[in-house]
Amino acid sequence: MSREQGAFSAEQVAGLLGLTLAQIRGYVRAGVIDPERGPRGELRFSFQDLVFLRVVKGLATARIPPRRVRQAIRRLRQQLPDGRPLSGVRLAAEGGHIVVRSPDGIWSPDSGQFWLDFDGASRPGVAAGATVPLPAREETPVELTADAEGWYALGCELEESDPARAREAYTRALELDPDHADAHVNLGCLEHEAGRLEEAARHYRTALALRPDDATAVFDLGVALEDLGRLAEAREAYERALANEPECADAHYNLARLHDRLGDPAGAIRHLRAYRRLTQ
Repeated sequence: MSREQGAFSAEQVAGLLGLTLAQIRGYVRAGVIDPERGPRGELRFSFQDLVFLRVVKGLATARIPPRRVRQAIRRLRQQLPDGRPLSGVRLAAEGGHIVVRSPDGIWSPDSGQFWLDFDGASRPGVAAGATVPLPAREETPVELTADAEGWYALGCELEESDPARAREAYTRALELDPDHADAHVNLGCLEHEAGRLEEAARHYRTALALRPDDATAVFDLGVALEDLGRLAEAREAYERALANEPECADAHYNLARLHDRLGDPAGAIRHLRAYRRLTQ
């Protein structure tokens, strides 16, 4: 077997990159990386996979929240031409954002927009003279583009360090563009984490009305509905997530639990087997 065809085991990757086996399997479950399988079903990683995982680890080191990494990877998978592997893409962290560097320029997989590079500092969609000051703390002065995409980008940057200000930025983005699906998804996540489940579900549903094939939004909707105790609706949401992304292992796992709670052991076993098949 050649190196390009998956010469590295999960244990070797863990040792080379300083990751745990649980982290590596988590990346596989989330669809961040899609390694080959060996003759006994074991994970086998190519050299390109190794390079890509090193970049993903770097994003985590740059304080990019894991949920945003998974979301960006899912968006990127949808945007790449058929047959082009994720491992062949150059990812980087720029000012708290995940960006793709290509010969054509720098672009954001979250928004699909290209970034302009002024004096070596990348900013999303900045136009000359189109900035307004953000009411910011003295230790974090920020200038923001006066459009929805600029407020959304700032929300992404603040989400990890200051969720309250991130929520304000996403709200301002939606005031300017009520159809900004990504802002609805991210604001829904913040509302969910704050315990405002109905409000979170509303934002997820709005995102889905704008982008019906959004597997992230419908999966997160399922989690919110489950937390609200609306199990039948949560099951429908997870099933829709699988229709959009058949290899979403987490949806299979949550469906296994739901089928068990709803008194359907056969359904629980079916989804648990699918979960194990995708994560082993």
